[in-house]
Amino acid sequence: MRVLAAAVACLALAVSVKGMSGGISDAAVAGADNPQFLSAFGFFEGGADRPSSTLLPYALRTPLFTDYAEKQRFLYLPKGKSYTVDKDGRLQFPIGSALIKSFGYTDASGRLKIIETRLLLHRAEGWVALPYVWNDDGSDAELKVGGARKAVEFAKPDGARMAISYAVPNKNQCKQCHSTKDIVMPVGPVWQNLAFATVRARKAFEKRGALANAIPANEAKWDDARSGSLEARALAYLRVNCGHCHKPTGSASNSGLFYDDHERNSAALGIGKRPVAAGRGSGNFEFVIEPGHPERSILIYRMKSTDPGIAMPELGRSTVHGEGVALLEAWIKAMPTT
Repeated sequence: MRVLAAAVACLALAVSVKGMSGGISDAAVAGADNPQFLSAFGFFEGGADRPSSTLLPYALRTPLFTDYAEKQRFLYLPKGKSYTVDKDGRLQFPIGSALIKSFGYTDASGRLKIIETRLLLHRAEGWVALPYVWNDDGSDAELKVGGARKAVEFAKPDGARMAISYAVPNKNQCKQCHSTKDIVMPVGPVWQNLAFATVRARKAFEKRGALANAIPANEAKWDDARSGSLEARALAYLRVNCGHCHKPTGSASNSGLFYDDHERNSAALGIGKRPVAAGRGSGNFEFVIEPGHPERSILIYRMKSTDPGIAMPELGRSTVHGEGVALLEAWIKAMPTT
């Protein structure tokens, strides 16, 4: 009986190890099932503050605004696999890859408390978006396909404190922002917008990719005046915060406003353009962007609103990004009025 028990134990161990890469379960990443708990993937070693050494950390020069949440981003590639970069700088990932993004706020002790971790898993049928919410002790996170709400308090960059009901998106909302022609796709990893905390992190990331195409120089950073012109920084902000929906293949294509990678046509950017529908969201203003007049521009009016029927972007915020609004106001004010 002891021999049999030992054999069963060995078999169980073999099954648990099979498909693991550095402690990460390739079977969970690429499989058809969606684990109830984040720990099933092996991305973290007991808590959100202990990511697996197999993961590749990265950041964005201009990130999406999400109620001032701090974010930690990681890429997982299966052993022996690499990413490629297309002519526009967009990273293309093999099946079995995962993009991992955690959201949190710094607490009174100065410690970053992670609220949720969102996954994009590249499976045979395509990309799958899954939101996981961490439990109070931070030991694991549970799948919440219906989304969730969390009461949080935090300090804004100017020191003012805020208390909000933080929204974890549901699975369909994840799909809404990540859809291109109704197909879920990554939107953040563009080579010219990537940033790294250390040279070592950058080299580790570059080592796993096939950079066969010419990569454009780093684009302007929205909050760094030294990185580019006022217009370049404003367009970088719009691309990241609006371009995933406002593009010819996005969910807001019928608006006629396009803030994606290549659009530089003034009307498509909203400059001197009348809205497609002049409902409550227009604020009774005539133009999406009225040159020289941010106070009369629909774009600014909607960015300053938190009303669900008016606010833009529609998802991912319950507060106004004052610093982002100030950048776009300065850009519009500097436009010639003729």
